[in-house]
Amino acid sequence: MSEYKARAIAFYLPQYHTIPENDKWWGKGFTEWTNVTKARPFFKGHYQPRLPADLGFYDLRVPEIREAQAAMAAAYGIEGFCYWHYWFGNGRKILERPITEVIASGHPDFPFCLAWANETWSGIWHGNPDQILIEQTYPGEQDYIDYFNYLLTAFRDRRYILVDGKPLFCINAPEQIPDINYFTNLFRSLAIQNGLKGLYIVANTGYEDWDPTQHGCDAVNLVLVGNLYRGLPPTKNIIYRKYKNQIIKKGWLTRAYRKLRKKPVQTYNYEDVIPFLTSKKTFDYDAYPCVIPNWDNTARSGINGMVFHHSTPQLFEEHLKNAIQLLSSKPEDKKLLFVKSWNEWAEGNYLEPDRKYGHGYLEVLKKILS
Repeated sequence: MSEYKARAIAFYLPQYHTIPENDKWWGKGFTEWTNVTKARPFFKGHYQPRLPADLGFYDLRVPEIREAQAAMAAAYGIEGFCYWHYWFGNGRKILERPITEVIASGHPDFPFCLAWANETWSGIWHGNPDQILIEQTYPGEQDYIDYFNYLLTAFRDRRYILVDGKPLFCINAPEQIPDINYFTNLFRSLAIQNGLKGLYIVANTGYEDWDPTQHGCDAVNLVLVGNLYRGLPPTKNIIYRKYKNQIIKKGWLTRAYRKLRKKPVQTYNYEDVIPFLTSKKTFDYDAYPCVIPNWDNTARSGINGMVFHHSTPQLFEEHLKNAIQLLSSKPEDKKLLFVKSWNEWAEGNYLEPDRKYGHGYLEVLKKILS
């Protein structure tokens, strides 16, 4: 029996099927794979493109793919998926088809919960942050009630992940909700009115001093990538700073861009990153670690991206052990370990097998958790 115990929950991206909005914004047939397959290395030894192995370039409208993902995750120690979910206010949804079909069909028979990705969609990753694609809004009480009623079928699903007997609900950007205490109190009240024991609300945050109890939440999921900006300077971003304006104004075929290719924008050695990704603090509230097996969003963001260079399954094992040790004193129900992510391929942030490491990262999970 392993000395490391955790309820590993992996964030799950649904953007692997076409939708009219993405066709309009980025071209007919766009999915996350569009970004993945156009990626190129920026410097010698840069691992790009990152291409899938076992599951291929899948389409999440295919039930057999969702079944295969769940079977793989379960085999390697993942308790369940946390599906990113989009509600922009006034009933506006997007990319809801995969989770809608999972709930309606009862398959795969694999635990899940939901995370509200409550952020405005813009062109920021493509160098155009002022281009608003869909704005995240917070119209108020009736919209919150409508949103809760939409989620209720999921909360009642027998597969839904519980903590203290309550459905687990994550919020990605809690600081952006203008009336978050009202929102969370209303959601808990509606849950109880509908026969649930309440809700266990976890806020994703990159700040170790963000107290969830002051903002209507039960816990935080500490996604500490921001610690790198505050504590660990990138190793090779000098070229980017020097030539940034030329690159943005003149495009990628400039002489400046060719110089940039020799050194990446924001590049960190994964081994140096590990100490910054888990907190050294003690908390008076529930705080959970978030492990990040790899990161390279240059496929999506180009020169605006960030790279964790030389990430390997062996180094991920070190990161994983550090994170799980933080859960040792928690009761079994609250040994939550969030994994970012199961399948964010264009962010270079995934557990699914790729063509370089195969099942390497999954094997580490299985080794440590089983």
